Amino acid sequence: MKLVKTTILFAALVSGQIALAQFKQAPLAYSYDALEGAIDAKTMEIHYSKHGAAYTANLNKAIAGTSLEKENLENILSKVSTGSPAVRNNAGGHYNHELFWTILTPEKNTQPTEKLASAIKASFGSLDGLKEKLSKAGADRFGSGWAWLSVGKDGKLFVSSTPNQDNPLMDVVEEKGTPILGIDVWEHAYYLRYQNKRADYLSTIWTVINWKEVSKKYDDALKK
Repeated sequence: MKLVKTTILFAALVSGQIALAQFKQAPLAYSYDALEGAIDAKTMEIHYSKHGAAYTANLNKAIAGTSLEKENLENILSKVSTGSPAVRNNAGGHYNHELFWTILTPEKNTQPTEKLASAIKASFGSLDGLKEKLSKAGADRFGSGWAWLSVGKDGKLFVSSTPNQDNPLMDVVEEKGTPILGIDVWEHAYYLRYQNKRADYLSTIWTVINWKEVSKKYDDALKK
């Protein structure tokens, strides 16, 4: 009887924790080994199930019992300077990784829509011009961080880079906008396959970019 009561109590505690968890990881739309040409299965597994999961869990802990607990993620990021370092790091980590998973795909040769392609041409001259600039932003980022393609308030595309888990939605960054493509340049994103050759990772990752999803994010960003 005592064992039954203990089991029920534990189940209730777990249920309560789940209920309190505001943010959750979305399931991957592909298997860990689906991107093998560019990202190996072990890296994807560790990146998603360890690093990504930790940011999500730690974000929920950081906002528990605070006024941020009922805020949506973009609102939290827009005033992240008012929160603790734990909120900044983990809100950024959760948002950045959830976006990152969606802009990768095993589908071959996806292309930007005509609308996005036109915007890319206007801002960077060509798709190759964008790739070169975004890859350089990632390569030049000292230490850990991200390279971004975002839509500014003027509706134009721009490339930027942020340290750690910061992103263009945050009020602490200089270049603000809505990210539509982000490339993770933390070593855990590429080191098992590429070791210290970040440039090789940045060159290869273009083979698995999901331009259909990036195009959708572009359309959504223009509505804001």
